[in-house]
Amino acid sequence: MSFQAAIDPNRSSSRCPPGVEMVIVPRSADVGGFAVRRVLPSRHKRMVGPFVFWDQMGPGELVSGQGMDVLPHPHIGLSTVTYLFDGAITHRDSIGTEQEITPGAINLMTAGRGVAHSERSPLSIREQGGRYFGIQSWLALPAADEEMAPTFAHHAKEALPRADWDGVDLRVIMGSFGGLSSPVTSPHDALYVDVLLQPGAGFSVPPEAEERALYPLEGRVAIGNQVYEPMQLLVLAPGATVDVRAVDRVRLSLLGGAVMDGPRYIWWNFVSSSRERIEAAQQDWKAQRFAHIPGETDAFVPLPDYPLPKLR
Repeated sequence: MSFQAAIDPNRSSSRCPPGVEMVIVPRSADVGGFAVRRVLPSRHKRMVGPFVFWDQMGPGELVSGQGMDVLPHPHIGLSTVTYLFDGAITHRDSIGTEQEITPGAINLMTAGRGVAHSERSPLSIREQGGRYFGIQSWLALPAADEEMAPTFAHHAKEALPRADWDGVDLRVIMGSFGGLSSPVTSPHDALYVDVLLQPGAGFSVPPEAEERALYPLEGRVAIGNQVYEPMQLLVLAPGATVDVRAVDRVRLSLLGGAVMDGPRYIWWNFVSSSRERIEAAQQDWKAQRFAHIPGETDAFVPLPDYPLPKLR
C-alpha cells in the first residue's frame, strides 16, 4: 500500500544525538480533499507503541462555502484518535454516534470487529469559513481485542489533566505523564501528550514507556546539540531519559506506549494480525455489509484497488 514516509538521509541513526533513534519525514497524502502529512506507518518504523498511523491535518484555512468531507468508510482492528488544535469536525458512525469535536477534546472510536464513520466540517464552518489544524492517529488493538464490539468515547478539553510550569504547558491526552493521568482508556497501553513550550523552555521525557516519539508541529526543538525542524517524527531510543529544549515557541506531541503484541497487516483503513481477516473485511465493505451510518446518504468511499501488503 502507499502509506510510506521517508527517512531523512541527513538524520541517520549514526548522526542522531544520544536518545534519538531515527528521524522520519512525512509524505503528503489526500484525505477528504485536503492535503495531510503522514508519518506512520513508514517503511522503517511501522508502529510506535500502539500508534500505527499518524496524520497531521493543516494548519489551513477553509473559506466560506467550503468544508471537509470524508465520506463514510470502514475500519477494523484499530482505534481512531482525533485531536484538534483549531477548527471543528462532526463525527458520525454506525454505532449511532454524532459528536462534534473542538480543540483540546478527544474523540476515540474503537472499531474492533467493524465500524463505519464519516468526518465532515460542521455547518457553522461551511457558512463562515475557519481554520483547521489537528492530528488523526490510529492505535492498533491487541490481538485478543481485534474482534471486540465497536465503541465510541468523547472526552471534553476540561476532562484532560493539564500542567503549566516555567514555560511548559502540557495536556495529557492518553496515559500518564508528569504525575498526571488521563481518564481516556484504551485496550493497549498508550501515551499521548500535547505540549506547548515557550522559547528556551524544556522538559524531560522519562524512559517508562517502552516506545516513544516526539512530533514537533510548530517550532524547532533541540536534543543535545542537534536542532530539529518541525513536522518530522523523532523516534526516541528505548530506556533513555531525553531532555528536550525549545529553540522557538514550540507545539509538539509526545506519543508511544507498550510494544504491540506482534506485527500487523495494514491495508487501507483496516489493521489486523490476520491477512485473512483483512480479506474478509474487503469483501464485507464491497458488499456493503457494514452497518449504515444514521444521517448519512448512500455516498461512501469505494474499496480501493491495490494489493495486500506483506506482514511487517
